[in-house]
Amino acid sequence: MRILVACGSSGGHIFPALGFLDILKDKFRSLSVGRDKHRDIDILLILPKRSIINQIETLGYKVKYISISPIKLNIDFKNIVAISRFFKGIFESIFILLSFKPDVVIGFGSLVCIPIVILAWAFRIKTLIHEQNVIPGRANRFLAKFTDKIAISFEETKNYLKSYKRKIIFTGNPLRKGLVKIEKNRALDFFGLGYNKFTILVMGGSIGSHSINLGFLNAISMMSDRFKLQIIHLTGLGDCDLLKDRYKDLNINIKLFSFLKAMQYAYSASDLVICRAGATTIAEIISFGLPAIIVPYPFAYEHQLNNAKVLENNGCAIIIKDNELDTDILRQTIEDLTNNFGKIQKMRSRYGNIPRPATNDLLVDEVFK
Repeated sequence: MRILVACGSSGGHIFPALGFLDILKDKFRSLSVGRDKHRDIDILLILPKRSIINQIETLGYKVKYISISPIKLNIDFKNIVAISRFFKGIFESIFILLSFKPDVVIGFGSLVCIPIVILAWAFRIKTLIHEQNVIPGRANRFLAKFTDKIAISFEETKNYLKSYKRKIIFTGNPLRKGLVKIEKNRALDFFGLGYNKFTILVMGGSIGSHSINLGFLNAISMMSDRFKLQIIHLTGLGDCDLLKDRYKDLNINIKLFSFLKAMQYAYSASDLVICRAGATTIAEIISFGLPAIIVPYPFAYEHQLNNAKVLENNGCAIIIKDNELDTDILRQTIEDLTNNFGKIQKMRSRYGNIPRPATNDLLVDEVFK
């Protein structure tokens, strides 16, 4: 069976696609159909040339890149180049479909999926798109009329795709293989952290967040009782050295990383997370049931705010605006939660109200159908 998966350049698109593919590969090998047992699967991953991951071949998947760049509404030289690349991407997509001959095409969002999914529809190849955010992106809104099935990560997304209710399946957002809960003391040992201190995980998405990094640093610097805390801080590449110097004066136990692959240990060790509201981040903290202070990214505010509201409306998280990070609000919120263990426990328990479908199994079953 040949499976073609297309996704955008960000971690929010790539990581769900990889999580899905890992489970697909494992399940396919053990699946029996009638008397025949499928022993292998042929997977091709399509990415735009400008991708955050350019060494993805090492993960064991064949990859092809197509010439797609973001297209804006204004007319300038860069946009003309982007439009020409889009048409080039159409021809590249035709060649890929004709040479690979997929049985099914799956799109995980962004512009790169448009030519692949539309052409698959024209060639009568079965298609499925997956939407990670509460509010569907423009590409998936456009593709909804052409695809056979629409997988969604949040129940609330149905309100934005009312014309396509018969196509919709609620699957949740696929998680990467290995993102499973670990016994807390074992996770703390992984970082060399103490068992009796309140642990905060700070992160800003796949590339980090300068405003969260500085906002948290300033907040914790003003806390008189910060010595009862210990911190796991994922800074992104840009701020790691800066924060390393600034944290030296605070005399608290801080584990600093520009990037951390073993996120299951960070989530399992933490009592509270301070983060953005990308769809993958939200799916991961739902899976780990982690109380959160969420700072939606201001330039994707509508998407991230609505993702965060799913947690806030269920009592699992507190939302702070990005432009409030240089005020006293973050410090007050951290102090309120770290001094009120009952409140933290209540936030954690409220995750029981959020539906958690067997994401990977549901998506894989749909592909086999």
